[in-house]
Amino acid sequence: MPADDLGAARDTDPVTPDPSPTPPAEASRTLVFDERATAHSPAEDLLGILTGTFTASLGLYLLQTSEAVTGGTAGLSLLIQYASGLPFWLLFLLINLPFAGLAVWQKGWSFTIRTVVAIAMVSGWSVVHHALFRIDSLDPIYGTLGGNLLAGVGLLILFRHRASLGGINIVALIVQDRWGLRAGWTQMIFDVIIVATALLVVPWPNVVLSAVGAVVLNLVLAMNHRPGRYIGH
Repeated sequence: MPADDLGAARDTDPVTPDPSPTPPAEASRTLVFDERATAHSPAEDLLGILTGTFTASLGLYLLQTSEAVTGGTAGLSLLIQYASGLPFWLLFLLINLPFAGLAVWQKGWSFTIRTVVAIAMVSGWSVVHHALFRIDSLDPIYGTLGGNLLAGVGLLILFRHRASLGGINIVALIVQDRWGLRAGWTQMIFDVIIVATALLVVPWPNVVLSAVGAVVLNLVLAMNHRPGRYIGH
């Protein structure tokens, strides 16, 4: 073939695209995280449980001072305290004991041990708050809403460090793991029942405030604790 014909052929042949082009470096990045890099260290877990229990117990202390209730075993403990006069720290320990077996069965020993430690620490912090943080007067709206907000943040911290405050928290986490229903929504269902029962023990204005506060607490959990939202463990 003449040289000029070969050149013309080269000019007119269609260009065959590369079947496997190399993507740019930016496009090849993925959201895959090293499990070891995202795991909490023992020191981080310890600090997280200390922080979570302190925050949650301070919220419960504000609720006690406001004569309000909340959901979960903490709310049940408050109700029995108002009715019987028994100390909150003792009731909180006793009510959560039956849930330890459920935690071992469904969540394993690591979660159970962390939860038992968290329950004991909330009871201990409760004694510390009463001894060192005396409150002579507290607006009930502030105390109820602020107390539930603090309790919700404390629970969120504990959940993210594979712990809980026992009771309904354990049931809510199991439901989330098995059926995908967010822990906050499950907790809210139980909390409505507990807060409604408070009508037998505390005045109805306190119950109304408590109901609003329980919604605040569970919104904190429902909006922030769900599968895929947090990569640390």
